[in-house]
Amino acid sequence: MDQQAIVKTFRDKGEVTIKEGNGKILTFLKSDNWKPESGYDWTYLLFDLFQIRSVCEPFSEVSLDIVELGSKPTIFHSPVNPVIKNGPIHHGNIRFSLIREPNWNKLLFQISQPVLVKIDSGTLQADFQTELFFPLLGPNTKEMFLGPDGDVKIINR
Repeated sequence: MDQQAIVKTFRDKGEVTIKEGNGKILTFLKSDNWKPESGYDWTYLLFDLFQIRSVCEPFSEVSLDIVELGSKPTIFHSPVNPVIKNGPIHHGNIRFSLIREPNWNKLLFQISQPVLVKIDSGTLQADFQTELFFPLLGPNTKEMFLGPDGDVKIINR
């Protein structure tokens, strides 16, 4: 994966598409570029635990521990930070995931901001291609609601 070229394209255009190892097309988008007509099935990707503060309401220690200590890829649904006025907010919540896989984490670190991702079945033309599998597309991916006060609810999908 040519991370430098991906980061440059992302910074120049505000979005980049990557065909990952499963053949799915990932669209990475700057959150400022999101429009309501894009739909609400976007997920914020984070490379560091401290980025949660920028997209969600402040968490309890219990909720932070769940995110930090989770061993499987997980998409969390949580109340949005009031600072975010425009974004894929559904019923007051956003979706986010802390990406731990080293290659994808490094890419997000180089982008250095929370990034929105949408997964497409392959109908778009990709800017880049990689053999690396995107961690949220695996069979072990879980979804759960995390509330700022420690509320936890597993979401069956």
